[in-house]
Amino acid sequence: MDATEAATRELPPAAVVQPRRSWLLALWFWVRRYAPPEVSGTVTMVLSGTAVAALGAPAVVVGLVATIAESVGFYAIAGIAVWREQRRNFPALGRLRILARVIGLMLVEFGSAEVLDTVLVRPASLTVALLFIPNVAVALVAGKVVADVVFYVLAATAFRVTEKTGLRGEADVGGPD
Repeated sequence: MDATEAATRELPPAAVVQPRRSWLLALWFWVRRYAPPEVSGTVTMVLSGTAVAALGAPAVVVGLVATIAESVGFYAIAGIAVWREQRRNFPALGRLRILARVIGLMLVEFGSAEVLDTVLVRPASLTVALLFIPNVAVALVAGKVVADVVFYVLAATAFRVTEKTGLRGEADVGGPD
């Protein structure tokens, strides 16, 4: 019996399974939170990008249009999710105060990530992908994946800050611990 087997045998079964379960629960939280806006953003990006490319626009223009379209699609759905969260957490607040909270939380969660993403990372990654990958839809998705890595490192960190500091409200929003 090696050291790993010995360490595992000494732990109760729940302790052996718990880290994996905790990791899966955390992953499920992030998927539930960001998958709907991602799907919406990706669809709007690919549709607008391929339409502009079909008109003969240069790669840089396609990248810029696709970036703007993705942002619109993403934030339409993300805003609805934050609105619902805040209505649950603050049921006594009126619509204008909820709207103010939603705008503030979205600025904190996405603001710095979005500025860097929209101004530099996403247009550049989409343009480079469009220059090297002949299929426009595939190029847009490839460039998006590269940009999303940078975006989510910043956005997920900012979300955790708003959650840990209590800015999101009293009710547990279900984030990973």
